[in-house]
Amino acid sequence: MRNPLSDKAVALKPSGIRKFFDVVNEMEDAISLGVGEPDFDTPWHIRDEGIYSLEKGRTFYTSNAGLPDLKKEICMYLKRKYHVSYDYHTETIVTVGGSEAIDIALRAMINPGDEVLIPQPSYVSYEPCAILADAKPVIINLKAENEFRLTAQELRDAITDKTKVLILPFPNNPTGAIMEREDLEAIAEVILEKDIFVISDEIYSELTYKGEHITIASLPGMQERTILINGFSKAFAMTGWRLGYACGPEPIITQMIKLHQYAIMCAPTTSQYAAIEALRNGDEDVKQMRDAYNQRRRYLMHAFKEMKLPCFEPFGAFYVFPCIKEFGMTSEEFATRFLNEEKVAAVPGTAFGDCGEGFLRISYAYSLNNLKIAIGRLKDFVERLRKEQQETK
Repeated sequence: MRNPLSDKAVALKPSGIRKFFDVVNEMEDAISLGVGEPDFDTPWHIRDEGIYSLEKGRTFYTSNAGLPDLKKEICMYLKRKYHVSYDYHTETIVTVGGSEAIDIALRAMINPGDEVLIPQPSYVSYEPCAILADAKPVIINLKAENEFRLTAQELRDAITDKTKVLILPFPNNPTGAIMEREDLEAIAEVILEKDIFVISDEIYSELTYKGEHITIASLPGMQERTILINGFSKAFAMTGWRLGYACGPEPIITQMIKLHQYAIMCAPTTSQYAAIEALRNGDEDVKQMRDAYNQRRRYLMHAFKEMKLPCFEPFGAFYVFPCIKEFGMTSEEFATRFLNEEKVAAVPGTAFGDCGEGFLRISYAYSLNNLKIAIGRLKDFVERLRKEQQETK
């Protein structure tokens, strides 16, 4: 029988995150620190609006690009928070999560053979989405000594005459790294000089613990060459509602809407009505969740310091990225032993790119109580490994 499978699909690697998530689900008394999903319920007033939309029979398709009222709220939110102005009618699209926005942005912009620059460690979907769009992914290996920020020199060194798009994933998953204004200004200078475009994934923009989040789209000359991607999953604890959005230049958004029409039709109607309420009245909810995450972040940094486990201080998202190189194991080996011996799941740094070797991603989107239990187990594990090393010397 003829092979029914696409070579491109077969060649894609499955997510390194899900492997550990699936194992821990079948392990009694295990704790997962592996999935980047808020442990908070969606705030009640947002859920109520979704319920009300169902009660009122609002169960039909919306326009392809999304409810006009939601797009207006998105544009007002971006102007209020990040000082960028978009036309809700021509420069905004509502998508099924930020992940769909990444996918259709790449497919709308890429011709076969174009190069897409992907700083790593970073979210697992960027490279596969670039491949599926017939791009050539070019990896920029970020460095711990730079706090996993992208530098202008690293960007410049990676650009060729085939480079078309830079993916800018900050605040970063998995490292928690942020880019401050001076970092972005240096990057923008190179982008303008080299005439390339940016897909700026800002899904964690509300989860910034040092100063205010800056979008590169707000810098001079950058809005017309940036697709700004964001959504509701992380800031508003709405992962299962599957709702994101993209804003950018009209010619690109027009093509993204066309792809969205054929693949999706429209984002979930109920979710869109709930999202309107989130943007209008959700600021205090976001603040409360951000404060809780920050408390957990500080607890983890203190715990790592006590157990002498190196970890740069992250100021974004809800992840820490401690270094485990001293133990002479790969990240996969460390994470596997930690899971089997201590029943705690964390994600090997290599799930986010080869340069994540020697690191571990720990999510603090979990209760402080669970974190304390898990970190107690990590402390025991680290002490046991160090004792093993001493005994073999």
